[in-house]
Amino acid sequence: SASEVSNESLAAMEAELPRASGLLPKTVNFDVVGYGCTSASSVIGPARVSQLISAGCRTAHVTNPVSALIAACRSLGLSKLALLTPYAENVSDSLRKTLLENGIETPVFGSFNEPVETKVARIDPSATRAAAIKLGRDSAAEAVFMSCTNLRTFGILKDVEQACGKPALSSNQAFFWHM
Repeated sequence: SASEVSNESLAAMEAELPRASGLLPKTVNFDVVGYGCTSASSVIGPARVSQLISAGCRTAHVTNPVSALIAACRSLGLSKLALLTPYAENVSDSLRKTLLENGIETPVFGSFNEPVETKVARIDPSATRAAAIKLGRDSAAEAVFMSCTNLRTFGILKDVEQACGKPALSSNQAFFWHM
């Protein structure tokens, strides 16, 4: 169904990117334009996202949560993440592959296995906090990453870091930092 997140539904967003960025004012030269979907950015590919966004508007830079996470990991010297996603493992595979291609392993993985996009934003932050802490405490990970811009993470980042004793990153946090 159209409301379920799949690699196909994420890839379908590719066709809409130039049109969407084309809605931005033509008279403005933007410093940066961001595309805020972690999973679609990994399925489409960060370089292709940049190309498509740039085709629709005038911008010096384009970013997305995947490019932002890679930049954050490089800045912090991280190469092994505990990855928490809301989606089924097959949807997360493209993100794991993209990260690995950029020198970032995800040896620890957890998911809420939520196929319906509108339900992702309803995942209680306390559930995300508990899952992130459990994954983040695994010694195979140097940090924990909570993936998805619809996952509510701002209020729990500090708690997760303190409980794990290691950096806690999220899609929105890395995305805003990179912008």
